[in-house]
This record gives sequence, C-alpha cells and structure tokens, in this order.
Amino acid sequence: MNRTDLVAELAKKSGLLWVSYAGRTHAVWHEWVGDAVCVVAGGSEQPLPDIERHETVMLSLRSKSTRALVAKAKAKVEVVTPESEHWEPVTTALKSGRLNLDDGDHAVERWAGESVVVRLVPTDDISLADQIATTIGHTSPHLTR
Repeated sequence: MNRTDLVAELAKKSGLLWVSYAGRTHAVWHEWVGDAVCVVAGGSEQPLPDIERHETVMLSLRSKSTRALVAKAKAKVEVVTPESEHWEPVTTALKSGRLNLDDGDHAVERWAGESVVVRLVPTDDISLADQIATTIGHTSPHLTR
C-alpha cells in the first residue's frame, strides 16, 4: 500500500481527524469523497476559522482502534461552492455522515448560505508514524533566589 492509499484508508475508517493550520489544530468530523477529506465548517457547524484562506493544511490521522498517530499529510485546500462539480457528491456524503443533524432536509441549503465546504486533497508530502516527532520540547523553569 502506498502512502496516499494509506491516508485514504485511515480517513475512510475514522470519522475524526485533526486539521492544523495557522498555528492551531482542530479535531473535525469529515467524510472521504473521491480523493479528498471533505469538511463543512462555519455557521452552526464545526469551527475552522478562515480555512478557505489557506492554500494547504496538515492532516493528522490516527488509528481508529488504538488512537495512535499513524500519519501526517499535507493537503491542498479546495473550496467547494454550489456551482462546483464536487458540490453534490460532497454535500450528499457530508449530509449522510453528519450525526444529530436537526435540519436534514435543509442542511445543504444552510451550508451553502452560512458555512464553507472544503475538500482537503492530500499531496505526496506524507509522513508515517516512525518519521513524526512525538516528543514535546520543554524548557526547565528558572527559579530566582
């Protein structure tokens, strides 16, 4: 299995992944559609402030069973508008995967008006768990006398 296939497999098996950009990391629910992680954000949906203004983000993918970090992948951000060829398949998948959707019949129209729908398309820049630093650098406190 190549690295891109691994990202797809991990994203398909887990309903949650982490998106990092602008110095912050956000846990998000998503759906894998075609060749991309698809997310709806903003409005009354999950917050991903200004994600549409970024060219790329970093995806962190964990094992569904062990929750261990398996891979990180750089992804290109593509905004999906109602005029896009991707709108129908992406919003259909997001709607079917969205838990506790209060307005199922009107969710897609609401997303078009108040949210942003994005495709996060993984690039070839993928790091596997053994290549990812897992330690956090700390500085020792300096006590004054």
